[in-house]
Amino acid sequence: MNLLALVGAPHLATVSQAAADTGAGLQINFFWVIVSSLNFILFLVLANLLFGKTLSNMLSSRRTRIAQGLRDAEQARTDRANAEKERAETLAEARREARELLERSQRVAQETRDADIAATKAELERLRERATADIEAEKVRAIADLRSEVADLALAAAGKVVGANMTGATQRRLVEDFLNESAGESGTAKPN
Repeated sequence: MNLLALVGAPHLATVSQAAADTGAGLQINFFWVIVSSLNFILFLVLANLLFGKTLSNMLSSRRTRIAQGLRDAEQARTDRANAEKERAETLAEARREARELLERSQRVAQETRDADIAATKAELERLRERATADIEAEKVRAIADLRSEVADLALAAAGKVVGANMTGATQRRLVEDFLNESAGESGTAKPN
């Protein structure tokens, strides 16, 4: 729909005529520029009187919060750096303690192993001495048994050779003399 058609052509002509009379382009009217500037300045003064203190407090509070936030961020960065340094120191300390514990455990294990070996050697030496003593005791007992048998055999043989029975005391004395002589001969011939 054409609006110009509704308004009509005669009215269009008057608008065109008014534009031609005033001149073409933009014209600046200094009076209205000054009035508008004064109105703006008056508005700023009134806004400052009404809201200036509140706005100033709000901006000051915001500035303080921002400064505190920056200080907190710097403190957090410093704390984080310190925490990282402390973590590294703690880790190094834990590694050192673990190494010391391992060395101590190895040393104790070696000492225990050495003590066990020494105890085992002592036990073996004790058992060897005991076995030697047992062997010696068994040897003495075997020799005594052998002497007793030899004495009995010698008495029996002597009884057959002599043809008479000897008394028990005489027989024993003769056997002991014989054994002592034979022990003396074997002792000089073969040292134990």
